[in-house]
Amino acid sequence: MRFRLRTVFAAIALSCSFPMVASAQVVTDSSQIQPGFYRVEPQHTQISFSVLHFGFTVFEGLFSGVSGILQLDPSQPEASSLSVSVPVASVLTTNSKLMTELKGREWLAAEQFPKAEFVSVSVKQTGRDDALVSGNLTLHGITHPETLRVHFVGAGVNMLDKKYTVGFDATMVIKRSDFGIKMFIPYVSDEVELRIAGAFEKQSSISPASQENR
Repeated sequence: MRFRLRTVFAAIALSCSFPMVASAQVVTDSSQIQPGFYRVEPQHTQISFSVLHFGFTVFEGLFSGVSGILQLDPSQPEASSLSVSVPVASVLTTNSKLMTELKGREWLAAEQFPKAEFVSVSVKQTGRDDALVSGNLTLHGITHPETLRVHFVGAGVNMLDKKYTVGFDATMVIKRSDFGIKMFIPYVSDEVELRIAGAFEKQSSISPASQENR
């Protein structure tokens, strides 16, 4: 009985300690972010999309395998820059037949246009932890200007891999017809809402160009 009680108390203490450790490592004030060069951490970065399906339901899916770089300067947000790439064949829904269709020629044409890319051209801080990131989105072989609404979530040393990580939540609404994807409009909405959970790991203090050549 004593052994069981000690085990229970130890388990409770251990479970309570993890949030305390995590919160001690994470800052939520964007002015405290470490400046520097970051890379996307793909295991915890994902992009969700949603469309209105035949006026009945909001249908959602995911993209993964994101790669990219972030040059971040919290003291001069306008000097920051972002460039990311997404393999469109990573599209995931709850319907396997639909996933095959979405990769096909009438939708994403993943074989012909394997990547979607966003490259920022300007950053404008709109609040302590919020910014508008304007840039060019290339999808389905067409480039169109779009804007990300970005909210800083937190930054600190990841307690598992010991790497300094910064995280953001971002949203963007696009019209797929702007990119030549017009299948089933208006029955499936032209507007597509994107939401990005973005994690970035800080790299060594060398230039992005030299990092890209590695």
